[in-house]
Amino acid sequence: MRKDYQCSSLEHAKMLPNPFEQFDNWFQQALKSEVMEANAMAIATADKFARPSLRMVLLKGFTSEQGFFFYTNYQSRKGKELLENPHASILFYWDVLERQIRIEGKVEKMTEAASNQYFQSRPKKSQIGAIASPQSSILASRKELDDQVEQLEQQYESSESIERPDYWGGFVLIPHTFEFWQGRSNRLHDRFQYRLESTNNKHWKIDRLAP
Repeated sequence: MRKDYQCSSLEHAKMLPNPFEQFDNWFQQALKSEVMEANAMAIATADKFARPSLRMVLLKGFTSEQGFFFYTNYQSRKGKELLENPHASILFYWDVLERQIRIEGKVEKMTEAASNQYFQSRPKKSQIGAIASPQSSILASRKELDDQVEQLEQQYESSESIERPDYWGGFVLIPHTFEFWQGRSNRLHDRFQYRLESTNNKHWKIDRLAP
């Protein structure tokens, strides 16, 4: 199964000096394209023994001052791994555009205020789902989960708002490395890496990488 990538190319002179701006430029193009859920990203974590795991999550926002935001159950496998080994890598792959972006950095829990604000913005059924699911735990059956959801729906039927559980909230990935990949013909892809050289002045060094 081979495909010859001919959609576009990358040149050093056209790369924006700030990788957050370069990401936003590509992200906006992905949103306007036929990419399904352009904010879907794979996130790789590792436990304290450096054993890796990988899964898909949704990006829920980003700023150059803070980083990339996502939310999860802190008691899930990824939540536990991020708390004991606060480093991660995320990957966006947009097949329609023949592009991918890798981002690596340290991870921190978001403030309770920020997590509360996002939780309150979610649909009620999504709030109940977050409370009902003991994410990554073993279930005896689907019925066990469905029964818990039904119980919570009855419990909060007349409630206008639901309080965020303390085991659920946000993380922010603070990048030190970006890589922008553009597919090219004959597997001679264009790859550009941004590495943070100084946290004080936010200077990023840009290098072309061999495909």
